Amino acid sequence: MAFAYLAFFESTEEGDLAITETDLAAVAAIIKATPGLSSANIYTPETTNDMYNKTEQSPVFGMQLYFDELTDLENAVGRAGHLQQLAAPDVLTSIKGAKATQQAMYVRPFPVDDSRLRTSESALPCSYVVHYTGPAEDLNIWLHHYVSNHPQLMRTFPEIRQIEVLSRVDWHGFLPWERVNHMQRNRVMFDSPAALQVALQSPARIAMREDFKTFPPFEGGNSHYPMATRIIVPQAL
Repeated sequence: MAFAYLAFFESTEEGDLAITETDLAAVAAIIKATPGLSSANIYTPETTNDMYNKTEQSPVFGMQLYFDELTDLENAVGRAGHLQQLAAPDVLTSIKGAKATQQAMYVRPFPVDDSRLRTSESALPCSYVVHYTGPAEDLNIWLHHYVSNHPQLMRTFPEIRQIEVLSRVDWHGFLPWERVNHMQRNRVMFDSPAALQVALQSPARIAMREDFKTFPPFEGGNSHYPMATRIIVPQAL
């Protein structure tokens, strides 16, 4: 799972949107059959409160598709790629008009003390997705500082199950959505929104805030989105 293709859909000023279960099932079926896919996450919005950051409106839908090779990702989103089906007129109809953005990134996983999910069958785990649009004054210094310090503090969150830091790469693809070039994204996962809420009020969150004050200079701020996470296993597996 060295590379990830990410797409996020946001409501417009015309009103809130919500994706239907029918659309989610159709997207999941397409994604499952993607050649070269390692795994995938499908995201829908959740609600939590952080002791430092203001509550932001989460995207109405998101997806994060993992591939071992960048070429497999590029084939999937190519002009004749399997994932072109996602842009068909009869797919994602419930969120038609949403602002869609896409990016391919390199995935840096970091260890946690206990990765086994303990989510009940009727519930979904919750990811906390963070976007840094950038730029940094010196991306080399920024990235070195971040990966050398921040994930290690994330690991101290109670009951954290996954940690990822994603870095931008050059890539080609032809899905008809706006391409963005965020300098970095992060994702941490918990058993539930309630577990994420506990983490966001924990001493580990205070330690992360103190580390944030030492970040090398960067622009663009950051965004934090709690997202219910459907884990997709490829058909081949």
